[in-house]
Amino acid sequence: MSKYLEIIKNSYTGYWNYIKQSVLMELNWENYFYGLIIISLVVWGLEIIFPWRKNQPLFRKDFWLDTFYMFFNFFLLNLIVLIALSNAAEQLFNDILGLVGLSVANFQLFDINTFPYWARIIVFFIIIDFVQWFTHTLLHRYEFLWNFHKVHHSVKQMGFAAHLRYHWMEPVVYNSMKYIPLAIMGGFTAQDVAIVHFFNITIGHLNHANINWDYGWLKYILNNPKMHIWHHAKELPENRKMGVNFGITLSIWDYIFKTNYIPYNGRDIELGFEGDEKFPKDFIHQEIYPLGKK
Repeated sequence: MSKYLEIIKNSYTGYWNYIKQSVLMELNWENYFYGLIIISLVVWGLEIIFPWRKNQPLFRKDFWLDTFYMFFNFFLLNLIVLIALSNAAEQLFNDILGLVGLSVANFQLFDINTFPYWARIIVFFIIIDFVQWFTHTLLHRYEFLWNFHKVHHSVKQMGFAAHLRYHWMEPVVYNSMKYIPLAIMGGFTAQDVAIVHFFNITIGHLNHANINWDYGWLKYILNNPKMHIWHHAKELPENRKMGVNFGITLSIWDYIFKTNYIPYNGRDIELGFEGDEKFPKDFIHQEIYPLGKK
């Protein structure tokens, strides 16, 4: 037990130092704190210059709530629970494997660091994006998980910051699902993760932005605002009630597995989910949902 307590302690200390280094600009280019700010300001600027819904306020409904979510989920949530939980769970998993004479290396199909740099980035990106797409479908398929995912779907006006409005349980689910494919790929560098992560953040912000873009023929590969707004549609046909357009960064999975759905221009469709008028409107009650639901 003392080993796990030490891991948790070191996780808190290490991540707190990382946040301080990020804010004080003591890191190299892979600084997520200022990277998130720069991406957000650029995409918000595009919303201002090229608004899709021209009557939508600059400071749309829940703008400040989503801005808080953005920084809380991206930084503080990791400090409060996720880093310590992830590191402790990884050690527990390794210890359990050790009891039966195995290690994570036994699951490794290839070492991604032996690939050329460009191939390493592409393989890492594609595998992780597919796992996230699949996990996203599970969030809609099972009521237990859907209750957590409702927080993200409580957005009533789309904007860049809505990208990171999500329940604290979502990264627990996503990170758990990503653990095995990461083990299969072997090691990877912080620089690899940073490149992919910055790209994913940018596309995710654009997907939720008030921008009339679909990237032309690339819409069949990259998720985009015109496609993703239908993922947030409140009303869907009966045969699509489990959700549509689950792509995180890539839209191609939806076209491959027939979960794509863009019946017409969705600029003015109502967003949300059935019963969302009774859903909590403040951060605290959304974060403890469904415990506090009546």
